[in-house]
Amino acid sequence: MKLKIKTLIIGLFAASFACYANGIGTNGYAYNNDNDTDTVGVDTIAQDSVEQIEKLPYPLNIQSRIDKLRESKIFKTSMAGMMVYDLTADSVIYSYNEQQLMRPASTLKMMVAVAALDRLGCDYRYHTVMAHTGDVENHVLKGDIYIKGGFDPTIEERDLDVFVDSLKSLDVDTIRGNIYADVTMKDSDRLGEGWCWDDDNPVLSPLLVSRKEEFTERLANRIRKEGIVFTGELRTDKMPRSAREICVMERKVDDVMHDMLKESDNLYSESLFYQLAASAGGTATAKQGRAQMNRLIDKLGFKPSRYYIADGSGLSLYNYVSPELEVAFLKYAYKNDCIYSRLMLHLPIAGKDGTLEKRMRKGAAKGNVFAKTGTVTGVSALAGYCTAANGHRLCFSIINMGIRHASSGRDFQDLVCEALCR
Repeated sequence: MKLKIKTLIIGLFAASFACYANGIGTNGYAYNNDNDTDTVGVDTIAQDSVEQIEKLPYPLNIQSRIDKLRESKIFKTSMAGMMVYDLTADSVIYSYNEQQLMRPASTLKMMVAVAALDRLGCDYRYHTVMAHTGDVENHVLKGDIYIKGGFDPTIEERDLDVFVDSLKSLDVDTIRGNIYADVTMKDSDRLGEGWCWDDDNPVLSPLLVSRKEEFTERLANRIRKEGIVFTGELRTDKMPRSAREICVMERKVDDVMHDMLKESDNLYSESLFYQLAASAGGTATAKQGRAQMNRLIDKLGFKPSRYYIADGSGLSLYNYVSPELEVAFLKYAYKNDCIYSRLMLHLPIAGKDGTLEKRMRKGAAKGNVFAKTGTVTGVSALAGYCTAANGHRLCFSIINMGIRHASSGRDFQDLVCEALCR
């Protein structure tokens, strides 16, 4: 009897993947099915009706679909870890290598967002402060200008007008002093631990303009263009407590999280990681950021020493988490309305926008999957939320590691998402 049941289950899913074996995915995509072992493909499958597949009860239908996908050729040369959690039923419905330590790539940004919002709050704001020492006499500032950076990564050239206009409001036409950049918000490290030298790495400075460490240079040029005489020097030093505030540029955390998650912006994610680090007090360091991440890991019932978080973007070769841990972060966010609403607002949507705009354009996953993508050499990952056909809310983490083509991992993940949503 057991043998008959097993044979029936195998047959029930054959039709769903028959087109897949011929190079057409269940979501309407064409997939590479050549002799390359690092491609998504299924061996010869018997033909059966799709209707029979859909008669299987939930979650057996989802489990069996994913089991069949695990016959892919990529599993011969690479490894994968995944976990699917039913948030509605509060139970795991699928797991495979879920505790395996793996590099998360940019899905780490999701974890950073959850930890930062939990620690800092959803109304958190970035601050860049302009102040001066000395006094203004006869339109002359006899003192220095200080700009204290708060690692706002969104500052662009046009934003400098805010600072220049505020300076003009003092009714000065001459500055007899220097302009100082206060970059004491974080340490002097400008690159992350374990970053590859040939990557397009962001500059980890707390005072940037258009992503470059040229704030005071460009500000001085703007000041001169406005007719204000400045003949002093550009220096770096800490703003004295006696300095009087001229203006404060604020930035909502939402303004940073949007590109951080939708477009997987590494600089934006690192900036939030260092806001998290700075919440411990003193100069922000990656070590402090890791400590704050570990606080949440411990709170979720996991042992922080099992994992390693080297940076805030997922660029580092040293990052190691597990699909189980990523799911724990997603579960925690789901239970917190503030955090969950922000994730749902900023996570890429399958077939619609962000880094998922060109993926899952057809089928049940389109517009249904809200997830963070991740890609570094040899790794492809996806972690987020979707809704099953029965209305149950699911969260998931899928990490493919050791793959030669990132597209192979993406194709596999897309098919898993279709299996979850269909």
